[in-house]
Amino acid sequence: MATTTTPSSTENDGFTAAERAAIKARADELRAAGKKGAKAADGLQQVLDAIEKMNPEDRALAERVHVAVSENAPDLAPKTWYGMPAYTNADGKIVLFFKNAGKFNERYCTLGFEGAAHLDDGDLWPTVYALTAWTPEVADRVAALVRKAVG
Repeated sequence: MATTTTPSSTENDGFTAAERAAIKARADELRAAGKKGAKAADGLQQVLDAIEKMNPEDRALAERVHVAVSENAPDLAPKTWYGMPAYTNADGKIVLFFKNAGKFNERYCTLGFEGAAHLDDGDLWPTVYALTAWTPEVADRVAALVRKAVG
């Protein structure tokens, strides 16, 4: 699976060293904020740990999804769900999740949206998307879906 990202991409198209440092610094800030912050920091750390365990191709996609969610829906809280990255709303309900292909020996990763996502479009709409590469078009589409899901 070939992936492309922004010019700041790493060799495996995942987080740059600066992005990793910023995420870890944010987790430290949340822990320092107290009990609620510590819980949020723990969820973030669990997601980062889950992403780190993925094979390189899946990890690169999961990292890009994480960035897209963080930038487009900063109020969603990261946590793991069945050992996979997920993001919850203020009520603690899962809005979206990332399922890596390697976990179940699938041919593609999936980006899924649960009932708390506001993707409604008439009487029928997609809630799970196959994800094989990160391109500028995919980045734009994921960002739009995330914004709609929390809108």
